[in-house]
Amino acid sequence: MPALPVDSLTLLLEQLSQGNMTVDQARQQLETDRRTETLNSVYQTSSGDVRLDLDRARRCGYPEVIYGPGKSCDSVVQAFEQLRGHGQNSLVTRCTPEQMQAVRQRFPDVLVNETARTVRWNAEAVPCGQVVVVAAGTSDRPVAEEVVETLAWMEVQTTLLLDLGVAGPQRLLNERHQLAGAQAVVVVAGMEGALPSVVAGWVACPVIAVPTSVGYGAAFGGMTALLGMLNSCAANVAVVNIDAGFKGGYLAGMIARQAVRKDSPTGIDPANVQS
Repeated sequence: MPALPVDSLTLLLEQLSQGNMTVDQARQQLETDRRTETLNSVYQTSSGDVRLDLDRARRCGYPEVIYGPGKSCDSVVQAFEQLRGHGQNSLVTRCTPEQMQAVRQRFPDVLVNETARTVRWNAEAVPCGQVVVVAAGTSDRPVAEEVVETLAWMEVQTTLLLDLGVAGPQRLLNERHQLAGAQAVVVVAGMEGALPSVVAGWVACPVIAVPTSVGYGAAFGGMTALLGMLNSCAANVAVVNIDAGFKGGYLAGMIARQAVRKDSPTGIDPANVQS
């Protein structure tokens, strides 16, 4: 539940200490106040087409992400403004050029990645963890860049390796040292989708496979890569949807951040500690 305002909590404690309410009454009041705070955490844009969940960061560890398609530029800007105004890392995915321009005009300091089609803003934080993103071919780069931007939004350190497809296996072997120390690896590939299985045989961490719609006719818009990855004989490969760079990056980021918490002496993610 959201944290209650200090004044409300203080008043509740005073009534309890003075004997004006029982413990059960205080508990019921606390739950009522928390439900009210949760309802009030929903922000609706002026056009009414977006209901932004400002409580998601507390519940799920990360704020809501704005998915660009179908939203007006004004709605995207308003939602971005609300996230940023609440000190939450802000990310818009699958942006149109017009949406990118609208957000950048309102907030000149945002980071726009035209290849990934994302707009991002991060509050000051300490990056941690390590995820390696591997793209099979240059044609897979837009999806791989979406993975990278998602991980940057999650404050996870990232290494991007491009053009390491199985047609030239020596290229992966030359970069194998880059995989060491990663808490997760995201492999982005189209065509026959063989690369995740190859990478998985070299690492002792989860491999998130992201099939792309890159390929000729029999690739069926990524279905061939998807089915190939789902049938991987490598036990540490998990698969997300076609072209789902955000989903692949998000899962890898959660794995990395959980690994950081586990390794921390306090069990607390260092990036969430206020200086």
